[in-house]
Amino acid sequence: MVSNLDESLLLWAHKYLSNPILDWIMPIITEQNNWIIPTLFLIYFLGFKAGKRGRITLVLLIITLAITDSICAQILKPFFERIRPSHLNLDGLNLLVSKGGKWSMPSNHAANVFALSVILSYFYEKAKLPLFSLAFIIAFSRVYIGVHYPGDVIVGSIFGYAIGWFTLTLWVILKMKELKRGQTWVWYESEPPNMI
Repeated sequence: MVSNLDESLLLWAHKYLSNPILDWIMPIITEQNNWIIPTLFLIYFLGFKAGKRGRITLVLLIITLAITDSICAQILKPFFERIRPSHLNLDGLNLLVSKGGKWSMPSNHAANVFALSVILSYFYEKAKLPLFSLAFIIAFSRVYIGVHYPGDVIVGSIFGYAIGWFTLTLWVILKMKELKRGQTWVWYESEPPNMI
């Protein structure tokens, strides 16, 4: 039942949303290699230009993305064993890129970009709207180009969002414990912490 609905939604999107502009843009957005330079810039900014806040953010990003990506790829996809729509030769599917790996559920792209958005928007709240807008577009691109069902990106997005907040929860617990011990390495605001 769920699979049939998922397939229907996918084919509906390919029938009614496909157009030459998105056919050109979405493969560019979804291609990981196109994000190498922006990623390197982000690493440089957080690691060298954004002070202690940036370095803490970068460490939490690396930890979160390592957890999210590895669980999705190594545990969840083999567990669900859902074959990608691009491997099924579905009638009406507008495949715009190569077929990709065999398993579809959940989308690593969606999980990773939503986890990244959670971490970055926690430390840089003004970037929240653009970050989650970009996350939504990247997640949608996976459906649009034909390599994921809508359910794959929904589950991936929720999973990435949850892992992001799980990591932040552990970070806040650690930060409070360290501040109570008088350790200021966890503090990145301009004003010193008041633990009275």
